[in-house]
Amino acid sequence: MAEQNTQVKAAGLRRIGLDFWSVGAVLIAALVLMPLASVLWLAFNPSENIWPHLIRTTLPRYLMNTGVLMVAVAVLSAAIGTGAAWLTTMYRFPLSRLLEWLLLLPLAIPAYVGAYALVDFLEYAGPVQTGMRELFGWQNARDYWFPEIRSRGAAVLVLSAALYPYVYLLSRAAFREQSGGVYEVARALGAGPFGRFWRVGLPLARPAIAAGTAIVMMETVNDFGVVEFFAVQTLTTGIFTVWLESGNAGGAAQIATVILVLILALMALEKAGRRKLRFHSMGRQIRPVVPIRLSGAQGWLATGVCLLPFGFGFVLPTAVITGHALHSGGGWVDPGLLRALVNTLIVGGLAAIATVMAALFLVYAVRLTGRDLPKLLLPLTTIGYAAPGAVLGVGLLIPMAAADHVIADAAEQLWGVNLGLVMTGSAFAIIYSYGVRFFAIAQGATDSAMGRIAPSLPMAARSLGRTAGGTLRAVYLPLIRGSVGTALLLVFVDCVKELPATLLLRPFNFNTLATRVYEKASLENIGDAAPAALLVIAVGLVAVLLLARASRRT
Repeated sequence: MAEQNTQVKAAGLRRIGLDFWSVGAVLIAALVLMPLASVLWLAFNPSENIWPHLIRTTLPRYLMNTGVLMVAVAVLSAAIGTGAAWLTTMYRFPLSRLLEWLLLLPLAIPAYVGAYALVDFLEYAGPVQTGMRELFGWQNARDYWFPEIRSRGAAVLVLSAALYPYVYLLSRAAFREQSGGVYEVARALGAGPFGRFWRVGLPLARPAIAAGTAIVMMETVNDFGVVEFFAVQTLTTGIFTVWLESGNAGGAAQIATVILVLILALMALEKAGRRKLRFHSMGRQIRPVVPIRLSGAQGWLATGVCLLPFGFGFVLPTAVITGHALHSGGGWVDPGLLRALVNTLIVGGLAAIATVMAALFLVYAVRLTGRDLPKLLLPLTTIGYAAPGAVLGVGLLIPMAAADHVIADAAEQLWGVNLGLVMTGSAFAIIYSYGVRFFAIAQGATDSAMGRIAPSLPMAARSLGRTAGGTLRAVYLPLIRGSVGTALLLVFVDCVKELPATLLLRPFNFNTLATRVYEKASLENIGDAAPAALLVIAVGLVAVLLLARASRRT
C-alpha cells in the first residue's frame, strides 16, 4: 500500500512537471540567472538613490565614451575581419594558407596585455621614441610631435586588434559556404573584384558579419583593463568608481542596469538582423569557391594587408612581453607568481568542471523531459556570456555578503562556531561568476553535440531497462566526450583571462594570473607583470589552436 501511494505521488509530480530532471534544470537555470536578477533588484531598491546625480554628472560621459568605443571598435574590427576573411578565402597569394590560422592568434592575447605592450613600445622611454631621438638628434619631447599613447583612439586600436578575429572567424566560414557559381556568374556579367565583394559576397555574409560584430561590441563593453589603463571613463569603469571609491552598491547596480539594457538591445538587433537576412542554396550540391591566384605585386600586397593585423595584434604584444619576461629572472621565481598560477589553475579548473557538468545536466534534462519551463529557461541562460564581468560582480557580491552574515550568525547561535565569510571570503564567488559568465560556451557545445546523436540510440537504451541517468552515462557521454573536453578547455581558458569579475570578487590577498598582470602593470612594472602575462598568452594559444583546427574542418 505504501509503495502504491509512493507511485501515485510520483505520477502526480510528473504530471505537474516536478520530476528530478526538471527540478534540477530549473534550479541550474535559476542559479545562472540569479546575479542578473540581483542587479535589477539592487538598481530599483538602492539604499541611496544617486540616479539623479549620475544623470547630471558622470553618466552622460560614461555613455558617450562607451558608445564611441563600441561603434569605433565594431567598425574597425568588422573591416579588418571581413577584409582578411575575403582575401584568404577568395584568393591565393604568398603565405595565404599560413595566414588563414595566423589571423586567429590575436584571440590568445587579452586586450589588457596588448594595451600594456603598446604603451611600453611607444611611450617616451620606449624603443620607438628613443630610436627617433637618436636617429634625428632630438633632445626631448619639445623637439618633435608624437601622438598621445594613452588615449581613446589607442584604446580603439588595441581592442580592435584583439577582437577582430571574432568577425574573421564567422565571416570566413560564411564566405567558404557560398557557391562558387554565384561568383562565376558575377564575373561573366562584368563585375570586378570590388563589385563581386560589395554586391555578392558582402550581402550573403552579412548575417555572419553582424553576429561577429555584435560579439565584438559586447566584449568592448565588458573590457576594464584597457579603458582603465588608458584613462577612458566608460560604464564599466563607472561601476568600479561608484562602488569601490564611493561605496555605493546601489549606484553601481544602476550603472550595471544601463549596461544590461545596452547588451540586450545589441542582442535583439543582432537576432532581428539575422531573421531578415536569410539566404538559401538553390541546389543540393554547392560548387566550392575556387580561389583566384594573385602574383607579383598584387600577391605581396595582399600578404602585407593580412600580416598587418596579425603583427599588431599578436607579434607586437608577444614580442614586448617575451622580451620583458626573458629579462625578468627574479619574476619567474617570485612566490607571488607561483601562488597566482596555483590559484588560477584551481579556480579555473573547478569553474570549468562545474560549468560543463551543469550545462550537461540542463541540456539533457530539457531533451529528456520536454517540459515547457526548462525549455523556456534554456536560451535565457546564455545571457550571462553577454553580461560584463563587472555586472556579474555587482549581482553576486551583495547578496552573497548578506547570505554569509546570515550563515555566520546561525552557526554561532546553533553551534557556537564562527564560520566567518564562507562564500565572499573564499574563491567560491569567483568560481560562481565564471560559471555564469561562460555557461553559454558549455551549453552550446553540449547542446550541439547531443543534437548529433540519433534519437534511436537513447531510445534503445531505455527500452533495454536503462534509467535516464544510465542512458546519459552509457550512451551520451561516450559519444560526446570530445565536445565535452573542448568545452572544458574553452571555459578554462576564458576563466584564466577574465579580469573585471575577478577584481571585484576575489578575497583579500588573492591573485590570479590576470589580476597579477593588472596589479603589476598598473604600477608601471611591466617586467614583473611579464611572466604572468606570458603564461596567460600560452593558455590562450591552446584555445586558438582548437579554433583553428575546428575551422579547417568546416
